[in-house]
Amino acid sequence: MSIRFYKPAPIDNFVPYEKDEDEQKVNDLGDLKTKLKTALQMPNIMVLAGSGTSLGNVEGPSMNDLWKFCIEDTTRKDDAEKIIKEIRYNLSEPKNKNIEEFLSYCEAYQQIHNSIELEIFLTKSKEIILEKCKFTKSPSTLFAHMELIKKLARRKSKDNRIKLFTTNYDTCFEEAAGKLGITIIDGFTFSAPRIYNPQFFDYDIIKRDGMGSSNTPKYLDGVFHLYKLHGSVNWFRKKETDGNFTIEQKESNDAKNACMIFPAKGKYQQSYIQPHLELIAKFLQGIREPNTCLITSGFGFNDDHLSEPIYAALQSNPHLKLIIVDRSVEKKFKSPGEYSTYWKKFKALADKGLDILFIEADFENFALNIPDLKALSPAESLYQVIHGGLNA
Repeated sequence: MSIRFYKPAPIDNFVPYEKDEDEQKVNDLGDLKTKLKTALQMPNIMVLAGSGTSLGNVEGPSMNDLWKFCIEDTTRKDDAEKIIKEIRYNLSEPKNKNIEEFLSYCEAYQQIHNSIELEIFLTKSKEIILEKCKFTKSPSTLFAHMELIKKLARRKSKDNRIKLFTTNYDTCFEEAAGKLGITIIDGFTFSAPRIYNPQFFDYDIIKRDGMGSSNTPKYLDGVFHLYKLHGSVNWFRKKETDGNFTIEQKESNDAKNACMIFPAKGKYQQSYIQPHLELIAKFLQGIREPNTCLITSGFGFNDDHLSEPIYAALQSNPHLKLIIVDRSVEKKFKSPGEYSTYWKKFKALADKGLDILFIEADFENFALNIPDLKALSPAESLYQVIHGGLNA
């Protein structure tokens, strides 16, 4: 897949990289890498990774796949048809063949009718979603995740840590970091069992001299923060004897006690319980910070509880830069009615001159073309100042 980026102007101003002229192709790609390198030198870097980052080589389930597993699978079809008939769900509309729409409808119906059959069906559907998101990953399938982490983690250790937010349930980023020997701060204690404690986001890791020197300790290189906004397949909600709940990292197939925000329109309400509330708060705080660059990849802006704050922050934070990476940017511009309304809103802001860059690329191609975040030499820094690069 080629990479293209959108310059705020009419849609025809897309710059393709599959041109015949090799020199022009190199110049265009170089232009993009220059823009990315400038953006990634900003003090605060945030990444928001959506379900698109778990497709492709990783072969994670799409929303369409989850619909098939939960509704159309031969072992589920009869039960699904009974539920569809009971709740009077209209499948004649193509848009209704959507697992999120369907589960939302089921949950709304259940709040009024309290159907035992529907409760069993919902629980089983969530168990299927939980299981399907536990797909096996190898270094060859995780190369894009590894490439992204490896490059972004090369920031100078004295800079603010990279903050990687994801709505995915899978453990792709954790496993990729593990294969690279890179440390993650994810809000869980370092001892076993690993218990969620948001205070750990305020801690860091330092490197001391072996002889117990009192010199100023150095921050460890290659550390980043990971915030799993919708929970994870290995988060388990455990009820303690005092009635309170703790979140523990462990493998479990118990959907009822899984600490995950399952696909449904009720995600907005579910995000107001812990630990999701704390994680969302970290995201909201981050996009309000000055001199922040937010990169989204594989995120379709269908989650209003994340899309709306981004839209609002762009209008109130003049120092926020947004880079949107998506494999179908042009298509979403030309057919806005088929996708989230935020695509049209963000394009309008970009056309007004706000600092938004659209890149048409899949996650793998984008990760491969991210420039290495090496520290700028004094000569490079001086060059950027002279040529206005820091203000680009």
